Amino acid sequence: MSTTEVSPTALKPPQSSVNVVTWLRQNLFNGWINSLITVVLGWLVITVLYQVVNWVFTDATWAPIVTNLRLFWVGRYPETVLWRVQACLALVLLLFGLSGGLWGGVVRAVASGLAALMVLLALLPFGGGMRLYLAGTALLLGAGFVGGLRFPRLLRWPTIMLWLLSPLIVILLIRGFVTWSVIPFVDTGLWGGLLLTIFLAVVGIVASFPLGVLLALGRRSKLPVVKGFCVAYIELIRGVPLITVLFMAMLMLPLFLPPHVRVDNLVRVLVAITLFSAAYLAENVRGGLQSVPNGQVEAARALGLNVFQSTVLIVLPQALRAVIPAIVGQFISLFKDTSLVSLVGLTELFGIARGVIEQPEWITVTGGVQREVLIFVGLIYWIFCFSMAQISRRIETRLGVGTR
Repeated sequence: MSTTEVSPTALKPPQSSVNVVTWLRQNLFNGWINSLITVVLGWLVITVLYQVVNWVFTDATWAPIVTNLRLFWVGRYPETVLWRVQACLALVLLLFGLSGGLWGGVVRAVASGLAALMVLLALLPFGGGMRLYLAGTALLLGAGFVGGLRFPRLLRWPTIMLWLLSPLIVILLIRGFVTWSVIPFVDTGLWGGLLLTIFLAVVGIVASFPLGVLLALGRRSKLPVVKGFCVAYIELIRGVPLITVLFMAMLMLPLFLPPHVRVDNLVRVLVAITLFSAAYLAENVRGGLQSVPNGQVEAARALGLNVFQSTVLIVLPQALRAVIPAIVGQFISLFKDTSLVSLVGLTELFGIARGVIEQPEWITVTGGVQREVLIFVGLIYWIFCFSMAQISRRIETRLGVGTR
């Protein structure tokens, strides 16, 4: 019996012959009702887009944003020591470049996005020196990426050590030292703008995540005291809004401290944000823990693993993988909630926006400048939140969340 080989080209599916006109006719104009709806909605979209574009390029007043760009980025941070913030940003970008070259994957995508962002910022109406700095940071990130690709064995451990030391380096550089004139002390009351927003969000995320995991494990504990404390804490914090916790940290905490003890306002806000976010993260993690079958724990015990080993090596990885969308959603919410600290005296990004709107030189502008300033600030928030959502999706795809 003879066999006939089928060429690979014969197995390809037929190409669709539907062109643009056919697709429009089938989906948008396949009846008089759909045609009418398409025409009306198309007219509305074109009208709205025309009005928006016309307002952006002819009627809007963008001078307050251009004039106060430094305020939006760093607040009232002294201009004479602004190089310290720039050095911290350059260090972080270099680390992302090295990590993207060494490990690839999601980190490489983040590094590429940061490089594109630096190039885009270099096109904004900054001064010549700032544009040169932004372009230089993009080149530094690219150099780190190439170095990580070409010298992985040489740069792997130095990169890991730099990542571990980077929080301490950044805090010491931005804050400075009281007794060292080379890097003088800068009061946290002068921190502001996007610098303070990112600082609050990063510290809140890093500090609240392990605390939330511990609270979730404690809520499932068989010890009544531990379980009762965790349940009471989670339900108490989740029962009040964040602004209440912030006001308690700012106004009521000094009442319980000795008169000579003064806690920095930024530290109070960081503690409040961390404790608040940890309660919500605990419930997210607890949902992931409940999704892990008991058979996984029994199998770990059968292999000789103790409670700590089975929890850390078997249960937690599966639980955290299952709730990545919920955890990242909480991180995004925390980033947006940092705008509330402007109500307790800290001038983060939204607080700077309120100050710019109230500047005397813009009060006489017809219609005010609220729309322009708030759109600019909202765009910054959207860029960061959208980036975190995209990173979450890449991590979910890489780990196969929802598919296996």
